[in-house]
Amino acid sequence: METKKTKYDTNPLDPDYVRQTEEVWIADDSGPGTREVKGATREVDSSSNDSARSNIYSEAPTRTFDTPVDSPYPSVFVPPTYSPPTPYQQSPYRPPQVNLKPTSRPVAGIGLPENWAVILPYAPFYIGVVASLVELFLVPRKELKVRFHAAQGLALHIAILVVQTLFGVVGAITDSSIGGSLFKVAATIFLVISMIRVWKGEPHRIPPISEPAQWLNERIEPRNKS
Repeated sequence: METKKTKYDTNPLDPDYVRQTEEVWIADDSGPGTREVKGATREVDSSSNDSARSNIYSEAPTRTFDTPVDSPYPSVFVPPTYSPPTPYQQSPYRPPQVNLKPTSRPVAGIGLPENWAVILPYAPFYIGVVASLVELFLVPRKELKVRFHAAQGLALHIAILVVQTLFGVVGAITDSSIGGSLFKVAATIFLVISMIRVWKGEPHRIPPISEPAQWLNERIEPRNKS
């Protein structure tokens, strides 16, 4: 009685190995829960993955180190060839041109032309003190320019009087009036320059006396408030 062969009873060195293998797989019992396999190993149909692998653009072929590269990576030490963007340059700010030159219109409360009303507070020899007081008491608050120069001129004259008094005390002690005389000349020149600047419409603000001038402008109430 011939011994039943199984799929393990094959000799790879046997010339009939392939044929015997097929016979063993065909003769194998198909029991419950098993699958019958017929024939030798066959080529499986190619899938979509295999077709993707066959595409030369899907994966780059392996290269060796001695293979020349068409487009090498740029070095970080080499500056770029493109031109850098132009930096943003902000145009310098130009304040709007405001015409500060006084006009010849009559000022409310005193009827004096504006160009004369703004320069009289800086007049020397106590003329400016009287003009400043008259304007602050008579000119209404809506005349901002006239009241500003009147208050500033009055504060300037008060400061000059205080400094002259100090020089007079020092001169009486030292029996020398040279310092007081020089200060009077310098104060007169400054008052004349102030009159010219205001007449031309140039900005004329004296920072050391800005706070006293504002205080005088707020404290002295005009008789005509309209």
